[in-house]
Amino acid sequence: MNNFSVPLPPPERPTDVRSLRIALPLLTVSWLLLASIIVLAAVRIQRWELAPGEASAVAPLVEFAPVKGGEPVPTRYRAENGINFVTAFGGQLSVLDTLVGWLDPHVVVHTYKEHFGDQTPTDSRRLGFQAMVGAKQIADYVAMKRLGLDVALVEGKILVEELVCDGAPTTQAACTELAIGETIVGFNGVKVETLTELAAQMKGLSAGTRVTLSVLPYESDEDESVEPENRTIQLMKSPDDPNRVIIGFVPSDTRTVRVPFDVQISTAGIGGPSAGLAFTLSLLDELTPGNLMGRGRVVATGTINEDGSVGAIGALEQKAVAVKDAGGTLFLVPAGQSPSEMKAARAAAGSSVTIVQVGTVEEALVQLAQNGGEGLLVPTK
Repeated sequence: MNNFSVPLPPPERPTDVRSLRIALPLLTVSWLLLASIIVLAAVRIQRWELAPGEASAVAPLVEFAPVKGGEPVPTRYRAENGINFVTAFGGQLSVLDTLVGWLDPHVVVHTYKEHFGDQTPTDSRRLGFQAMVGAKQIADYVAMKRLGLDVALVEGKILVEELVCDGAPTTQAACTELAIGETIVGFNGVKVETLTELAAQMKGLSAGTRVTLSVLPYESDEDESVEPENRTIQLMKSPDDPNRVIIGFVPSDTRTVRVPFDVQISTAGIGGPSAGLAFTLSLLDELTPGNLMGRGRVVATGTINEDGSVGAIGALEQKAVAVKDAGGTLFLVPAGQSPSEMKAARAAAGSSVTIVQVGTVEEALVQLAQNGGEGLLVPTK
């Protein structure tokens, strides 16, 4: 009988106790670090960003529609290479976002006071949306007037957008008696519906005079059941012009435009007036034949006034970054931006973006022609 030897399984290796002693703490630290990052990303704090936003085409947001008693909607010349408007972001930050923002040279981290000033977040959003509505209205007016269409501006309600506290009286000042978002409907017992009517009532009054304003609280001006509140206000000298007497508030631009046909520009969720120039140029482009923009991707920023002048805007550096990221090649910006703002914007945009300052719509059209545009080819009636 043959004897066979059966090999035994190899002995188990003893546990490396020293390796476990190293691995377990490292694993624990990793989990704690991950949990900390999740918490830091979730917890919102009293910090807000001013950061690069997006550059978006205006034309896809535009629609024309007839109005009752108006003219037929004109031919629309849809632009293949239309103008773009640009935004900056300004949302509330988490702890992690704040740390990242501090490290990003193109992001500004604001405190509550720096971001909102004397306004509340609700006031800021509402007035931002009101400013966007105003920008659309003025853009309609400027573009249609430039094309010779029947258009007119109509004054709106007297809405308090900002309070003037510099140099305000110590008692019964508008700075303390009025609130942002309220609507003034009366002056010393006389009904006033527009700024022109209010100015007429103030004519000849001097600083220190006490007047009675009839005021509707925020969001109640459309409710006929709400009675106006009377506030006694002491008039003051304007901090910008001591020869001018003011109540002590800055009104919101609530003007509307009477147009031969309706123009709708969909900008849900976007506030502020800085897209006015871009809206104006887009309407001119859509209502006239030919390539108005010329070569590359053209972006514009700037407020628009009824005389066609272009006003300065904020966050220029952040918007320049957004233009660069979107592949913009020509960036039209207001002539009123300071040298330091222009230097920062050009550094942020780099050599791929040409930044040109313009003071009026006409100057913008000249720059577009130099960019290869065909000019404003107004169709014959």
